[in-house]
Amino acid sequence: MNIHEYQAKEILKSYGVAIQEGVVVDDANDTENSVKELQERTGTDWVVVKAQIHAGGRGKGGGVKLAKSMDEAKARVNDILGMQLVTPQTGPEGKKVNKVLIAQDVYYPGASEPKEFYMSVLLDRALGKNVIIYTTEGGMDIEEVAESNPEKIWKEWIDPATGLLPFQARKIAFNLGLEGQAMKQMVKFVNALYQAYVDTDSSMFEINPVLKTSDDRIIAVDAKVDLDDNALYRHKDFAALRDESEEDPTEVEAKKFNLNYVKLDGNVGCMVNGAGLAMATMDIIKLSGGDPANFLDVGGTASAETVEAGFRIILKDPNVKAILINIFGGIVRCDRVAQGVVDAYQNIGDIPVPIIVRLQGTNAEEAKKIIDESGLEVRSAILLQEAADAVKAVLA
Repeated sequence: MNIHEYQAKEILKSYGVAIQEGVVVDDANDTENSVKELQERTGTDWVVVKAQIHAGGRGKGGGVKLAKSMDEAKARVNDILGMQLVTPQTGPEGKKVNKVLIAQDVYYPGASEPKEFYMSVLLDRALGKNVIIYTTEGGMDIEEVAESNPEKIWKEWIDPATGLLPFQARKIAFNLGLEGQAMKQMVKFVNALYQAYVDTDSSMFEINPVLKTSDDRIIAVDAKVDLDDNALYRHKDFAALRDESEEDPTEVEAKKFNLNYVKLDGNVGCMVNGAGLAMATMDIIKLSGGDPANFLDVGGTASAETVEAGFRIILKDPNVKAILINIFGGIVRCDRVAQGVVDAYQNIGDIPVPIIVRLQGTNAEEAKKIIDESGLEVRSAILLQEAADAVKAVLA
């Protein structure tokens, strides 16, 4: 589950990570009071208005603006709030900005020049360890740094059994070229950041940039956090952080029925039980000349109701030209799935695309009988290759 920058910063702050302070605004009329409150709290003269959407590259799209006066702050908020912000991560359609963060300006003059770093914490699945990725090239996309200057990217692997050791935090600060007070602050920053990542069961914490200020403070100027959906039951308070307006509406609807759904760009809708079978199904669709329009796993407890809900979700995609149902009845009963197919036809009405059904396993014979006696125009298959050939035929 992705969350907004301001929400991520609040989590970081609760773990002792120094952050760029700010105030969230969703109504332009609140700008003046918010700026005054921030100035009183932080002593900042200038402020930065930052669009709050679930995408990176906001500055490149005009979603991050500096304001040097109250009039400029009001103008920036009016410009950004409500805009359709297009960034390299949103696609050409962009995302509507419903909130902005009015943040303190942390690039103030001082004894030394400010310096930007990049730092992220995530899981290295190949090694079964957490890893801190960091570089002196902050403020840039990490992909660009990896391509142009891979030697400037460092990785520090952490064994979950021992946690982050003191020498590792010091090593990170040393590799970033810090010394004195800045080095001490970075060690503290790294320890707090890693603890926040572990305690919140997150998939990723990305801070870009991590800023060394002109007076040697180390703060998170931006924050991107991905919370692990599978661990949300341990963090009930995180449910309030979900912003459904930032998510695909069909994926939001799928969650209500406990369906694992991810929209893709293809033309063949898929309804499968089990992630492995879903991946194999998508592969066979590609090999047959089609493209999967979605990943949809109905799970091991699928009922007629969930199958019908899956049908409705798939059909909301106008690009779908055919639907392939591929169910192996281990825990789930094939006859339940078959009844869901029939119910969907009856309740939805005319389904404008051909349907290919492959049901194998528990109660497969009963399932075939239900579909055969329904009078529906459904193509049945026994082998996966037969299902693939049927998809190829209807797309021809």
